[in-house]
Amino acid sequence: MNYEYLMRLALTRRQLFGRTATGIGAMALGSLLDAAPRAGGLDGFPNFAPKAKRVIYLHQSGGPSQLDLFDYKPQLKKFQATELPDSVRRGQRITGMTSGQSSLPVASSLFKFKQYGKSGTWASELIPHTAKIVDDLTIVKTMNTDAINHDPAITFIQSGSQIPGRPSLGAWVSYGLGSENANMPAFVVLLSQSNTPNNDQPLFSRLWGSGFLPSTHQGVKFRSSGDPVLYLSDPAGIDRSTRRTMLDAISKLDKMRSEAYGDPEIETRISQYEMAYRMQTSVPELMDLSKEPESTFQLYGPDARKPGTYAANCLLARRMAERNVRFIQLYHRGWDQHAELPSHIAMQCKGTDQASAALVIDLKQRGLLDDTLIVWGGEFGRTVYCQGKLTETNYGRDHHPRCFTMWFAGGGMKPGTVLGETDDYSYNIVSDPVHVHDMQATILHCLGIDHKRLTYKFQGRHFRLTDVHGELVKQILA
Repeated sequence: MNYEYLMRLALTRRQLFGRTATGIGAMALGSLLDAAPRAGGLDGFPNFAPKAKRVIYLHQSGGPSQLDLFDYKPQLKKFQATELPDSVRRGQRITGMTSGQSSLPVASSLFKFKQYGKSGTWASELIPHTAKIVDDLTIVKTMNTDAINHDPAITFIQSGSQIPGRPSLGAWVSYGLGSENANMPAFVVLLSQSNTPNNDQPLFSRLWGSGFLPSTHQGVKFRSSGDPVLYLSDPAGIDRSTRRTMLDAISKLDKMRSEAYGDPEIETRISQYEMAYRMQTSVPELMDLSKEPESTFQLYGPDARKPGTYAANCLLARRMAERNVRFIQLYHRGWDQHAELPSHIAMQCKGTDQASAALVIDLKQRGLLDDTLIVWGGEFGRTVYCQGKLTETNYGRDHHPRCFTMWFAGGGMKPGTVLGETDDYSYNIVSDPVHVHDMQATILHCLGIDHKRLTYKFQGRHFRLTDVHGELVKQILA
């Protein structure tokens, strides 16, 4: 535990507010808090000079189809409706949703692809806005994972383990690096709903949980209606002065309890009460978009004005980046297209493509892209064979962990780069595989963290995000 950090919190709680009442004054107190050093974090971290100060992770929950977005396979037209060869499948497991099918027919993409930018990167007509910024992106077509179903796969990519209970990526970053904004959580989570009729895939709070790390490092989920954070507003009849008095009294009681039992969760509660008090001012200002110019909403698209949409959350992510929130996690549901993929993926892209590209453009215009790492992708990809009935205008795709596509921007990544090749069926990796643990190690590296050194001892063992795995993907580093 970082006792220097707890001592600083104790000073803020019991002494500085007390001194305010006797003459330091609110303005002086505010300047002291703003000038305070990094809150939390481990001694010696970052381990080396970071390229990125913060991360915006755009998780596309459900598994976007790489075959219909980035991994162009024109030769599949020749194999349309033919059986997936055994030489390609190689006896690899498939889900129970298609294992009972009498046939696994090849389904080529219905969508047109073109090359874009100086890099000549292939991209689908479904993502015209992303296609225009490919020279700012680092695209990895050979991501692969150990899990074949949603819950273990999303748990794995978010925490490094298929088994629930481990700290999430954002929690590890908060634990290692702390926060550079005393008035905002280090780790914030935003959720948006599907743009398709299919919106039944659950997202569990443990995906942004702290696991066995102190709970102060768990992600704070912001809501899209009412108070962004529950119970942030003072109830009727309670003003700021009264709230301050209440917190001081509770803090004294909690401190007595902490000294008696030595429970670190009591110290966490004290610090979170203080964070909530500061957030009463910082969060309403963050969420107020009234001063954003019309050009911003034109950039992100019409949905940017609608709270809770993917576009609105991308805009909020930029505003959080401006305020030095360390780790910003967006979850967008609806990519699980087992049936009616052509129509559903078009709806998804219409709701996400413009805002994803706008976030990159906006950060670049503001000089924030160089030290902000953006991550885009799902927990796995989709199969080349059709799930259900294949027709000339319709097909579905099952889960595919063997290869899928993710892209990155800014924060130490090499722009205009495409890494990896898959076979003619986008089924197996031909060159430059990137495992989930490799991706996690590389994200931490961009933040100045050696993934082998960021550990936490729990139940007699030193744990880390990448477990005993993970290699840097040097080919995509700037």
